Amino acid sequence: MPKPVFLVPLAAIVLLLAGCAATPPRQQDNLCSIFREQPGWYDDAKASERRWGTPIPVQMAFVQQESSFRARARPERKRILGIFPGPRPSSAKGYAQAQDPAWQDYQRATGRRFASRTDMADALDFIGWYNDVSQRRLGLGKTDAFHLYLAYHDGHTGFQRGGWRNNAQLQAVARRVAQRASDYSRQLPACEERLRCRRWYQFWPFCR
Repeated sequence: MPKPVFLVPLAAIVLLLAGCAATPPRQQDNLCSIFREQPGWYDDAKASERRWGTPIPVQMAFVQQESSFRARARPERKRILGIFPGPRPSSAKGYAQAQDPAWQDYQRATGRRFASRTDMADALDFIGWYNDVSQRRLGLGKTDAFHLYLAYHDGHTGFQRGGWRNNAQLQAVARRVAQRASDYSRQLPACEERLRCRRWYQFWPFCR
């Protein structure tokens, strides 16, 4: 039986929308490889770094840990009786796995009402903003990926309470984030000049 003609454009629209989300990079342990696949992410990370001060490698290490660069990442649903899908354990969503309250605070503080957690530019701006608050409230350095991540995971009040000090598993994750940020920092100089000056209208000294 012939398919209704209205299904054809509908299918095309669905495929188009599905293609809007960037495919996660294949080699996530190398920042230059990541930016080679998604050069626009460099621009997004650089814009956040200029605005908030968190270095690009720290931002990208956070995203890798939180979502493995998947735009629509969500926590897995709990299972009821081991079979039926139940509620998700949190409202975390998107590249930065920002939860609803923190995301709403960010939108109010920055005026970015239409920011989306599934947009890399917005997710990186959120990470930069959050770490800026961590510096002002907790005195954490913008390059201190270990403690910044603990504050990011536990929240500012949770970090101040210090529960993370007795959480060996969380500390191990934070050390992994810090190590990845360090690796990314060593890798970035090999490709940053090309990323800065990759467009025809960008040339020294205007692409610095």
